Amino acid sequence: MDLVIEAPSLWFVELSGKPVAEGRSQAAARNEQQAFRSRARNAGLRFTERYAYDTLFNGFSISMSAADLSRLSLIEGVRAIYPVETIAIPDVQPASSPAMATALAMTGADIAQNVLGLDGAGIRVAVMDTGVDIDHPDFGGSGVPGTTPFPTARIVAGYDFVGDAFNANPNHPGYNPIPEPNDVPDDCNGHGTHVAGIVGADGELTGVAPKVSLGAYRVFGCEGSTTADIMLLAMERALADDMDVLNMSIGAAFQWPEYPTARAASRLVNRGMVVVASIGNSGATGLYSAGAPGVGDKVIGVASFDNTHVQLNVFTVSPDDAAVGHAPAAASPAAPTSGTLPMTRTGTASSTADACAPLAAGSLAGQAALVRRGGCTFHEKAFNAQSAGAAAVVLYNNTSGRFSATVAGANPIVVPVVAISDAEGLMINSRLAGGPVELTWTEESAAFINPTGGLISSFSSYGLAPDLSLKPDIGAPGGLIHSTYPLEDGGYATISGTSMSAPHVAGAAALYLQAAPQANPRHMRSILQNSASPRNWWGNPGLGFLDNVHRQGAGMLRIDDAVLATTRVEPSKLSLGESQAGPAVRTLSIRNLGTAPVTYTLSHVGALATGPGTFSPSFFLGTATVSFSASSVEVPAGGTSQVDVTITANPALADGSQYGGYLVVSSDTGQVRVPYAGFKGDYQAIVAMPPVVQGLANPMLRPSLTLGPDAPITINPDNGEVAWIVLHLSHQSRLMRVEARSASGGRNWGRVLNLEYLGRNAESGGFSAYGWDGTTTRGNSRNVVQVPNGDYVLELKLLKALGDESNPDHWETWTSPVVTIAR
Repeated sequence: MDLVIEAPSLWFVELSGKPVAEGRSQAAARNEQQAFRSRARNAGLRFTERYAYDTLFNGFSISMSAADLSRLSLIEGVRAIYPVETIAIPDVQPASSPAMATALAMTGADIAQNVLGLDGAGIRVAVMDTGVDIDHPDFGGSGVPGTTPFPTARIVAGYDFVGDAFNANPNHPGYNPIPEPNDVPDDCNGHGTHVAGIVGADGELTGVAPKVSLGAYRVFGCEGSTTADIMLLAMERALADDMDVLNMSIGAAFQWPEYPTARAASRLVNRGMVVVASIGNSGATGLYSAGAPGVGDKVIGVASFDNTHVQLNVFTVSPDDAAVGHAPAAASPAAPTSGTLPMTRTGTASSTADACAPLAAGSLAGQAALVRRGGCTFHEKAFNAQSAGAAAVVLYNNTSGRFSATVAGANPIVVPVVAISDAEGLMINSRLAGGPVELTWTEESAAFINPTGGLISSFSSYGLAPDLSLKPDIGAPGGLIHSTYPLEDGGYATISGTSMSAPHVAGAAALYLQAAPQANPRHMRSILQNSASPRNWWGNPGLGFLDNVHRQGAGMLRIDDAVLATTRVEPSKLSLGESQAGPAVRTLSIRNLGTAPVTYTLSHVGALATGPGTFSPSFFLGTATVSFSASSVEVPAGGTSQVDVTITANPALADGSQYGGYLVVSSDTGQVRVPYAGFKGDYQAIVAMPPVVQGLANPMLRPSLTLGPDAPITINPDNGEVAWIVLHLSHQSRLMRVEARSASGGRNWGRVLNLEYLGRNAESGGFSAYGWDGTTTRGNSRNVVQVPNGDYVLELKLLKALGDESNPDHWETWTSPVVTIAR
């Protein structure tokens, strides 16, 4: 069978010198790049240069086989190599009616607009995404597709880096990795138009900052994926266009703050731009799943909370025409807006695999089938109901709240499939148990309360970042958000994702910059975090436990409170690191921005911890002990006072857990909260390279990426043959080195591979692959040499995250089976 390999063929090559953004001359950077090209050519490396960078990153992106990666890492002047991640466009789901009012109210943007008079006028916000529909009237367009010249009065800058046909996903049927740039960043997907509407729509829909000027930087085609090196191009263009705020509803999961897009984003902040990025939709894959650029040191990484209400199309059910809000399932026909069907059910409210098995032919003929979620895919349920003659399928949730469904699959679904909440499904189920029920489609829509409103979204990624920095930084509404959409596809849509939460924060930053034009963009994260409001745990909000700090950051954005705040506390978040070193002692600086002295009192509230399991988090009470050097402090008008805080991890909490809470600075003028988070125990005790993964030895040495019986490996590098190290990483790692030794006698023939800042695998059973082609470097030399024919073993050494290179306990090692070189 084939291994599930997560290895790319595109790579960032970072050179040793600084980029221009850090004070270096462009000429010096380009001279260094030319020197690399010469050395790589002399070493016989075969690669295609995609892009060269010098402003926010010094180096290249290249296309090259992973088999040649070992030689690339050994070229003089190469500081580091990173995979160029492929990033998919998040799923989108059309809806019938625009409504953002409830999301605006959740963040206080409605108060900022209607009471404080803020609208973002004069602020330039860049949106890096799928482009923006320049014809949309909510952005000042003509309202007629294909008729609005670019740039427009509202969309004042931008560029299309890829073209309509571009798709970087090799597993997608529309794979086309060749960009065709052009000057008009129009949107044929919808995601970017939706994001831009949240930031600044001004028409039928009102965004967070409806008078901002927008920049549209298109990095996706009409479908599929883009690559991180194209993102980096767009970041440099946004800087050149003098944008004030950059929103990136895009990212590569499981990465370090050192990943090129994250470091480039932090450099943008240093150059005066507020940078906001979604933290990622990888919550289902567990801890340490936050993405770059959101994990960047100076980036505002944004988590998602569910909207309190959702605008949905309506059908009614007899006998009293009770209204039921329904969302369309992706890959099914649209539901009609008229007509009546008898309803039936294929299971009960206790069914665990409703409609997962084939149903009797004709048993659902002409009826709308009520089907409970769970036990198999939505496609299987819909197909089985359709095959039994159903005229429509109504899926209802098996847990609290609403959900998004897709019925895409090998067999086309030709009947409308819609999704409803658990409460609505149970209501219909109860009625069906008592007698006949009819469903009537309508053209109406209505706002429905979302049972999970205000809680963290199920998809939102967990931190901490692999360097144990606290991520995400803040949260905003991202689940079930209505916003603008291309006119050709209805003009408005509902989408869920951290993609939707980030533009709330980007719009809020624009409002703040309008209110305080002299504000330093580097302080924006602190300003917004100070005024955020932590939310209760999604698992049982009634218990009153605050959700994990390493999932919600400072909590829900409140831009109105941020604008009105007269207190600032810095640092605005505390990353405590490992508890093994003992209690963490930090100093808070409390600044009174008001016109009168203020007495502040200090207190603490704990949040839930997560257990040590990475891929399937568990939740615990594990409140830390917190003490302050003073329980209260008086700060004069315009003055600053400092207070020390000592935080001790709960000794009862299992080693390997992540814990956190909030320091509360209270006064008559309100409260400021400072989130903190840390790791209980010895971080280097995490096993990054488990010896067995899903029954397979880890790592493995293979002659190809097809899994077969173990056998001696003989390669002829002259014929392009390589030996593959196939490796699963359960945790991010700081450094990986591979050296070649003689199989007999152990002579060291030199270094094969040297990679820094490795991300963990996305799945518990995913693997990465690294090839050896019989070349090494020896000693301090960076010249690539060929080892002679003979028998060798490869010794892999993996330095754990935050590990000390001089400490043997911080390394994991593996020695391969014998590889025979026979040229």
